[in-house]
Amino acid sequence: MRLIAFVPLAALAILIVVGVVLLTREGERTRFTEGMVGRAAPSYALTSLDEGELVTSDDRRGRAYVINLFASWCTPCRAEHPQLMALRQRGVDIVGVAYKDRREASVAFLTELGDPFSVVAMDPEGRFGLELGVTGVPETFVIGPDGVIRAAHRGPLTAESVQDVIMPALEER
Repeated sequence: MRLIAFVPLAALAILIVVGVVLLTREGERTRFTEGMVGRAAPSYALTSLDEGELVTSDDRRGRAYVINLFASWCTPCRAEHPQLMALRQRGVDIVGVAYKDRREASVAFLTELGDPFSVVAMDPEGRFGLELGVTGVPETFVIGPDGVIRAAHRGPLTAESVQDVIMPALEER
């Protein structure tokens, strides 16, 4: 009779263990993003941050560029921001996508830290992010002139990831 009282506690413990295991399997999540490499990037037509013209995949057809998904509420996005600013200084065309963020918050974020993006698009419900296979922000994708995803980086960019992943994919012929 007393053992029945422990069944809910045991079930909770099992649920917690399963949750921890699933959340810490970084290899699985990384493999999914890397699985996007070599596939055509999804077409998009997103509202721009300034509410002007739409930001579309057709705008950049024929040239390599970077898509970076970020959010004002994302601490790792702040950490990677200097790398994005450095990429911009190198002349890299970066499309920023404000992922599940409010327009006012995104504007404040870019005003505070600087705007490394050629253009910023809004993805308030995260639908475009889902099409890219994003599980969180920041995530960065290199799109080739042919519209194919050449590289994907999950997490904040570092000097090493820019040198080892982003720049080689941009320079690929």
